[in-house]
Amino acid sequence: MKDTRERVVVTEVGMRDGLQSIARTMPTEFKRRWIDAAYAAGVRHMEVASFVPAKLLPQMADAEEVIAHALTYDDLIVTALVPNLKGAQRALDCGVHRIVAPISVSAAHSVANVRKTPAEMIDVFAAMRDLIDRMPTAPNASTRHTRRVELIAGLSTVFGCTLQGAVPDADIAAIARAAVDAGADVIALGDTTGEATPRRVAEVIERVRGVAGSKLRSLHLHDTRGLGLANTLIALQHGIREFDASLAGLGGCPHAPGATGNVNTEDLVFMLDSMGYDTGIDLTRLIASRAVLADALPGEPLYGYLARAGVPMQFAAHARRLESTESRVPQ
Repeated sequence: MKDTRERVVVTEVGMRDGLQSIARTMPTEFKRRWIDAAYAAGVRHMEVASFVPAKLLPQMADAEEVIAHALTYDDLIVTALVPNLKGAQRALDCGVHRIVAPISVSAAHSVANVRKTPAEMIDVFAAMRDLIDRMPTAPNASTRHTRRVELIAGLSTVFGCTLQGAVPDADIAAIARAAVDAGADVIALGDTTGEATPRRVAEVIERVRGVAGSKLRSLHLHDTRGLGLANTLIALQHGIREFDASLAGLGGCPHAPGATGNVNTEDLVFMLDSMGYDTGIDLTRLIASRAVLADALPGEPLYGYLARAGVPMQFAAHARRLESTESRVPQ
C-alpha cells in the first residue's frame, strides 16, 4: 500500500545556522559524521555551510570540504548560504543545488549583518541570478551541475528586529516584490530575531503571498520565546510546506542579541508526523544523531523536548505500522 500522506520538507540547517553561533569550531570530520547521521535518518535537504571570509567566521572555513562530502549522496539536496557575489561563485564551483541569499528587510540589521542596505542586497541578488543563468547546463571541468541551481531569497527580520524594532508591512512587501523581480526561485521568510507570533506569521504570509504567489514556499523559524512550533502550525494552515530546523535546537543570529535557538528538528518532525504529514525522517535515528553533537561539542547545551521525554509508545507503534506498508528509511 502506497503512503499517500502529504509531503513536508524539513531542511536541516544546523551545520550552518546552528554552528555559526557557537564559539568552538566543530572539526570537519564531525561535520561529515553529522551529515552521514542525518542522511541515515532520512534527511534529504541540508544547508551545510556558508561562504563568508574565514577570518570573520572560522566555523565555515571548511565549507568546500563539507559540501564535497554532502554531494557524495546523490539524492541529497545541498544548500549553502551566500551573502555576496564572490560567495555565490564559490558555492557554484562547489556544485551546490540551492543558494540562499540573506536579504534583511530591516535596514539596521542588513548593514550590521552584510554591510549593505536592503536595496543594495537586491542588486547583489540580481547579480547572483545572472551568474547562475550564465552557468553551463551540462557538467564540465568546473562544475558538477546537471540541474538548475535554485536561488532563494531569504528575507530576514520580517517578524521584527532587535536593532530597528517593528518592520513595516510595506517594507516586507516591497523587498519581497523586488526579490521576485530580481529572479528569485523561492521566497523564504525568516524569524531572525525570534519575535514571531502565530497571528503575525499568518499576516506576513498572506501579505507576501500577495506579491510572491507560489514562490513563497519556506519558513525559517526560531524558538526564542517558545512559539516555534505554534508558528509552524499556523504556517502549515497557510500553505507552507518547507521548514528549516536545527538538530538539538542549535543556532541563533550574531546580530540579534538573545535570539538563540532554531526550531528543534526532532520536535518539528515529531509534530509533523503526528499530524499525518510525511517528512521521510526516522525519529529514532534522528534523536540518535545528537550523539555526534555531544561528542564534538562537549558541554554545549542541546535542547529538545522529544530527546528528553522520548517518543510516545503509541506513536512509535503507529510509525512501525506505516513503515510496514512502505519503508521510508534508507537501508
